[in-house]
Amino acid sequence: MSESLTQRLDYLETRVAFQEHALEQMSEELAQQQRVIEKLRHQVDLLIQKVRENAGSPVASQAEETPPPHY
Repeated sequence: MSESLTQRLDYLETRVAFQEHALEQMSEELAQQQRVIEKLRHQVDLLIQKVRENAGSPVASQAEETPPPHY
């Protein structure tokens, strides 16, 4: 092979190696972010459940109601 062809091949092989490495890093980061998102979704679901459990009725009970003004 000629010198320039060998250099071009080396250059392309180096670029492919760097791209593969970058793709692996991005894939790992994406997987980590997905785990964080799932954890946050779970926490939000728990918070929603707790709010629903602790939320009372918007209407006061009969004992808490004040009598009408004509009483």
